[in-house]
Amino acid sequence: MNYQDTAAIQRVLNTAKTVAVVGLSGNELRASYFVGYYLKRHGYQIIPVNPRETEILGERSYASLSEIPVHVDVVNVFRAPAALPDIAREAVSIGADTLWCQFGVINEEGNRIAADAGLTVIVDRCLKIEHARYAGRMHWLGFNTHRITSLRTGLQ
Repeated sequence: MNYQDTAAIQRVLNTAKTVAVVGLSGNELRASYFVGYYLKRHGYQIIPVNPRETEILGERSYASLSEIPVHVDVVNVFRAPAALPDIAREAVSIGADTLWCQFGVINEEGNRIAADAGLTVIVDRCLKIEHARYAGRMHWLGFNTHRITSLRTGLQ
């Protein structure tokens, strides 16, 4: 199964509104914090899932996915790969639409649990980077977006 399908990534980015970030840290230097901050700034409702925190990014933090009182479109995972099967089961049980595993969060059992239940599964991709790539913002940072366009800005 292709867990890095570009059409699936774009569909998730364009339809998701609510992102539960499992393992979101309150430490501003952690990648999870930066990703959560970026997504919140770009209009997503961020729901921190971290039993050690009460609030992150101005949002209430939940100890588990099952405690979240609203529908979750994307479960974004910043945890060790060994934790993924349990997270996948919980994502299925709450009716999440997508299981998104950040760089290095690779666990075939967890992927299979979510995919077999009908969730879209994205693995070994950063939600922030993919959003920036498809929203056309990566070029501001000097990265090639691999998007071809005939438009030239600033050249006349």
